[in-house]
Amino acid sequence: MAESTPIIVWLRRDLRLSDHPALWAAMSSGRPVVPVFICDSLVQDLGAAPKWRLGLGVEHLQNALAEIGSRLILRSGDALEVLQTLISETGADTVYWSRAYDPDSVARDKSIKSKLKDLGVDAQSHLGHLMFEPWTVETGAGSFYKVFTPFWKSVRGRDVPSPLGRVSKLIAPSSWPESEDIESWGLGDDMRRGADVVRPFVRLGEDAAQERLAHFIDEIVDDYDALRDLPSEDGTSCLSENLAVGEISPRQCWHAAMRKQQDGSKGAETFMKELAWREFAYHLLWHTPHIATDNWREEWGAFPWNEKDNAEVVAWKIGRTGIQFVDAAMRELYVTGRMHNRARMIVASYLTKHLLTHWKIGLDWFEDCLIDWDPASNAMGWQWSAGSGPDATPYFRVFNPVTQLDKFDKQRNYVSRWIAEGRANPHDDALKYFEAIPRSWDLSPDADYPDAIVSADAGRKRALDAYENRDF
Repeated sequence: MAESTPIIVWLRRDLRLSDHPALWAAMSSGRPVVPVFICDSLVQDLGAAPKWRLGLGVEHLQNALAEIGSRLILRSGDALEVLQTLISETGADTVYWSRAYDPDSVARDKSIKSKLKDLGVDAQSHLGHLMFEPWTVETGAGSFYKVFTPFWKSVRGRDVPSPLGRVSKLIAPSSWPESEDIESWGLGDDMRRGADVVRPFVRLGEDAAQERLAHFIDEIVDDYDALRDLPSEDGTSCLSENLAVGEISPRQCWHAAMRKQQDGSKGAETFMKELAWREFAYHLLWHTPHIATDNWREEWGAFPWNEKDNAEVVAWKIGRTGIQFVDAAMRELYVTGRMHNRARMIVASYLTKHLLTHWKIGLDWFEDCLIDWDPASNAMGWQWSAGSGPDATPYFRVFNPVTQLDKFDKQRNYVSRWIAEGRANPHDDALKYFEAIPRSWDLSPDADYPDAIVSADAGRKRALDAYENRDF
């Protein structure tokens, strides 16, 4: 290979310059590098919030690459066709990218790698989205793990390579190919007026992600065990947004926590366990890809879920169930694009158990509304809550959203921040909910707060009756 022959680096959900194996390998070759982002069907098919957030990240990375004398070439269309065109335009004979693990991306990438190699192109995929490749973590019997605790015991002592440094210089090609205007892609169109409300809550880019990690490790992680379940407290890392688009790597998070753990921080180990939970979700998505679309436990296919947007589901979606914990969480989602993890469990349990509604309705709604949407974590979380997934909550565990609120929001700080109805001086964030939602919902902060559509006790009884009378 001639030293002047460019390498194309196809960037996807890895929007950073540090600890980026594919970009680092291209830089280390000493050859010109052409970074490219492709808006293909998998990007266009994303839900409103994750697609908008990805677009923000891509724009930010454009600027970061420009600061080191490089560029990010933007193209839209079929990924293989775009790459072939760029290979022809630049004379490149090598394409690098970071591996993805969801079924649609795996199918696309396998096909592209095979076809590029048939054309004599050196197509290489690199680690970047996970710490442990899913196929490298095995039980003693050589199978994959189906329960988290033994998975955690298997990986907790593994050597996680130290993060790579930051790419500070990329050799430019002799001439740059043309780039499209990201505005023409319309990645934020589906957010409509909600984009202006959510935008101030976004922590955009690699530097912001690193600041977020440093703040968490320095100020919060020691109390992580006590604070992480309290939705009104600044008690979590909030890094899911940045991990989702690759503005920070899990290795960077792991090593920062490990250093703190070695200093005696118990909370740091708990955080490392949460990072391993993310790995476990991808472990399952890789080995059992149907978890993203179908009941992981096949016998749950016989359960009589409600699969329609009936009045109860609509009330759940708009945050008007009359159950304060559920409604506050849904409103947090529309204003910030995220939801506290404890609240996610309550919201999911209420939909799937109190309302006996199929988890796929919740999964699809989160896929449309979360700026930190992640295909593996979303699928794992919903099936865990519904009881249909691996390592799931038992069918008889039905979270009581009233007692959960008493336990985790005793002073009702979380509720008062997000629910405006019935309050003389609502919190500004509670009012922002009405700015973010579609006008067609026709909701006002002056309306009465609703009675519970299904009470905590009645919903629990209904759920247990349905589970005990199931046909499997």
